Amino acid sequence: MTDCRIIRASDSRSYAGKQGLDYFEGVSRQSCGAEGLCLHLLVLPPGAEARAHLHEAHESAIYVLEGSASMRHGPDLERLDTVGAGDFVYIPAGVPHQPFNPTDHPVRALIARTDPNEQESVVLL
Repeated sequence: MTDCRIIRASDSRSYAGKQGLDYFEGVSRQSCGAEGLCLHLLVLPPGAEARAHLHEAHESAIYVLEGSASMRHGPDLERLDTVGAGDFVYIPAGVPHQPFNPTDHPVRALIARTDPNEQESVVLL
C-alpha cells in the first residue's frame, strides 16, 4: 500500500498538451504515481481552440467550473454542443472531439481521464 499524496496548488506545474492547450497538472502518474486516473485543471482562454483529437485508450470526464465553451465531436466533428458552469461532459475512448472557447471570458474545467499518463493516448487528427 502506498501513502496518500497531496499535490499543492503552489507545486502544480502547467504543461502544453499535444492538443494545443495548456493544462495545470494535478493527479497523474507523473505527479504522484497514480495507476488508473488523471485529473487536471484546464483554463481555456477566450478564443482558444484545441486541435481536433481523440484519446484512443481512455475515457474522459469534464466538469465545467466557470464559463461557457463549445465542442465539436463525432466521427467527422459534425456535432456541436455548448456547455457551461455546472455541466458534466463524458467523452468515450476513441471519439474525435475539438473544444473551443467562442466567448470573451475564460473557461475553467476539471478533466478526469482513465489513463494515469498525461498525454500518452492523445491522437491528433
